[in-house]
Amino acid sequence: MYYPGFLIFVISVLVALSIHEAAHAWAAHILGDDTAKNQGRLSLDPRKHLDIYGTLMFLFAGIGWGKPVPVDPVYFKNPKRDSALVALAGPFSNFLLALVLGVLSKHVGGGLQMTLRYMVDINIALCAFNLLPIPPLDGSKILGLFIPHYQFYKYTQFIQSHLAYILMIFFIDIKFLGASGNSIFLNFISFISTILKSLIFFI
Repeated sequence: MYYPGFLIFVISVLVALSIHEAAHAWAAHILGDDTAKNQGRLSLDPRKHLDIYGTLMFLFAGIGWGKPVPVDPVYFKNPKRDSALVALAGPFSNFLLALVLGVLSKHVGGGLQMTLRYMVDINIALCAFNLLPIPPLDGSKILGLFIPHYQFYKYTQFIQSHLAYILMIFFIDIKFLGASGNSIFLNFISFISTILKSLIFFI
């Protein structure tokens, strides 16, 4: 994998995060909830979307998150469906940006191509991370679209009450389980990222 200078890394993360969170806000606005709009989140200004802990995780762990966009489902015509659509908007925006950058990278060469493909990697990693079906990540809300309300409520209650143990399972190195490789968490992200990147560079 190509590792650019620190400035390119920061710019890549800021762009990916800003588009991700702004997409949530725009989707909520379109579906009738102006909570995020009223807090100034319909913006690509990174200062509106940075979360201090999520940013530090990006700097030191290579993966992180932005400030959650406030959503009030009471304003939605179909709360379950629209909440899932708002959640999907974030990862989908990163996939679309990665697709555009991936296509552009095919028409340039040298350092610019490597930089564009690095930005593809950042966006795909953020997309894959947020597809994890663990609250409060977007994947848990998307999953709610396919689970009956009562079972989904029990699912989220279970996840929230056992979150620490679930995260330990996701982060444990599977070499301790007799396999070779990284943690379940990293392998999941790598698996989803590989699929999404193959779609991008196949087009």
